[in-house]
Amino acid sequence: MAGVGLIALGANMTSAGLLMRFRDGDANLRSVWLCSRNDAINNLTVIGAAGLVAWTGSGWPDIAVAAAMAGLFLSSARGHFPTGVA
Repeated sequence: MAGVGLIALGANMTSAGLLMRFRDGDANLRSVWLCSRNDAINNLTVIGAAGLVAWTGSGWPDIAVAAAMAGLFLSSARGHFPTGVA
């Protein structure tokens, strides 16, 4: 899980870096940037969860990461919703 997370992190960091200059652009460009940024953040949390699962032998880190990912998604959606409706 951590290995795939590291590969995905590299791809998502590259995408987010390329799209950073468009983060204040129109709704479509901002949405793509937010998704790339959130994916990179999620990769970091998955890598951390993989370490915690291996260390503790418990599945609870996965549940905590899933809740954090849902919170990040909802936060981004709330911030982006007004631009999509306007």
